[in-house]
Amino acid sequence: MSDGYDLIVVGTGFASSFFLKHYLEHSSSGKKVLVLERGKFHPYVDRLALKKGKKQLQITKAGKTYTTDFGKIWVFDPNFGGSSNCWTGCTPRFLPNDFKLKTLYGVGQDWPISYDDLDPYYDQVEKIMSISGPDHTPFPRRSSYPLPAHQLSTVDRLLQEKYGDLYISQPTARASRAVGERGACCSSSVCDLCPVNAKFTIENGLGYLYSDPRVTIKYNAQVIGMDSVQGIVKSVTYVEEGTTRTAKGETIVLGANAIFNAHILLNSGDSNPHTGTGICEQVGVFVRMYYKDLDNLGGSSIISANGYMMYDGDHRKDHAACLIESFNTPFIRNEAGKWRKLSIFKFIYEDLPQKDNKVALSDNELSPDIIFNGPSEYVNKGIARLKQDVNNYFGFLPIEKLEIDNYSQKTEFHICSTTKMGQSRENSVIDENMIHHEYRNVVVVGSSAYPSITPANPTLTLSALSLRAAEKYLS
Repeated sequence: MSDGYDLIVVGTGFASSFFLKHYLEHSSSGKKVLVLERGKFHPYVDRLALKKGKKQLQITKAGKTYTTDFGKIWVFDPNFGGSSNCWTGCTPRFLPNDFKLKTLYGVGQDWPISYDDLDPYYDQVEKIMSISGPDHTPFPRRSSYPLPAHQLSTVDRLLQEKYGDLYISQPTARASRAVGERGACCSSSVCDLCPVNAKFTIENGLGYLYSDPRVTIKYNAQVIGMDSVQGIVKSVTYVEEGTTRTAKGETIVLGANAIFNAHILLNSGDSNPHTGTGICEQVGVFVRMYYKDLDNLGGSSIISANGYMMYDGDHRKDHAACLIESFNTPFIRNEAGKWRKLSIFKFIYEDLPQKDNKVALSDNELSPDIIFNGPSEYVNKGIARLKQDVNNYFGFLPIEKLEIDNYSQKTEFHICSTTKMGQSRENSVIDENMIHHEYRNVVVVGSSAYPSITPANPTLTLSALSLRAAEKYLS
């Protein structure tokens, strides 16, 4: 476009970057791309120097939050690379049945695509991120993981012996051996800023995209709305260093998080009744298991394993699925002679998006209101069974006592479901290719698109969805 851009991309996190990767690889040299990033770019070396006390930076820390009346917090990173700066690198796939909850279990909402539709894009993302993972998994795979699996702990191995492919070394973007400029995971459990750069980030994996000559990137530029004519967005409005500006674009990709994708649409006059509704994320509960005569040793990463024993099945007709994480953070049992007779697990439950939990406009065009009345009864019924389920699935271990936290996790760092995918405007905001039902030149990417959220970490899936969306849009 002579007077504007062929593509305007909002944000530089996983969703935006994976879309941009495919777009640049399949577009001509004459294309013009504008990327609007609300935060700053703080290189890894500077972040590391800051952590070591060797450099002073004015940095907006990862973990900026919104707090709602329920006591729930919503955490995100507002800088270049988004959540890749602070994520732990957990990358399990969703299960095939996660895409058809309504059909199989009579709850929630089906996705407009299937696991098979996403499978080849999962494969691509796992290669790009150099995922470390096991040979056998509870979800189908067409090829092996790029890097070997991380080692299991003593207790993990006992659980795998009993449950087979339902208990696996966690698939992760924490490298199990050095790859490129990334070191091997050092198991120091400070994944928010990996000291050896082992985990995949946008900077170390896709940072080159933003040096492409077709790309212009503006920092400190927060998009607040879009202007449209007869269902076609003509320009975006953003605030850069306190000044309101506009940019014309042929295609717009909203790749902010699930709060701000919805907020931008609402500020733009989006009349879809589903826009902004359903904000949710998983609910995590920590359980500590103390053993009589069993030392828990070994394991080569911060979260060594995933357990699927409580994940899929007919119980989802009644209560939430649960994914188990085996935590391998440094710990000791503070009792003489029992230092390592302990395991720490987190039980992560899916939620069902509720229409009364939502993002709404406020008096501040830069910041929305979040209305949250708590997780669904579906979650609560699952958590109410936790002690029974622990006894059922872990009872063969020599457990001396249990400690179960009461909603100890105020966030799982996964904001979802405010611009849901679906077949029509009657049940969703965007279609199966992530194009807005009304604004047909607007692609909305990220976990805001999820009709259901599953108990699995969302990052791998949202990245795969972005690759698929870019391919479909360009085809």
